[in-house]
Amino acid sequence: MSSCDVRLNTITKIKEFVEALKTQEGEFTLSCGRYTTDARSIMGIFSLDLSKPIHLTAKSGQIPETVKPFLA
Repeated sequence: MSSCDVRLNTITKIKEFVEALKTQEGEFTLSCGRYTTDARSIMGIFSLDLSKPIHLTAKSGQIPETVKPFLA
């Protein structure tokens, strides 16, 4: 398991982030405070506080290279 912080402060970034994760295998979650959601869920991402960096966790393996542009 590995984790990092990402910044998703625009609608375009959110769409690109979800598309980047759709090509990856494994389970990814985003959390902000006490709220956690599936990182591939656009509606779930919009339920988080996007004004701050969001914590991305890869449950099975490393953070993929495709999400490097979104690192906070």
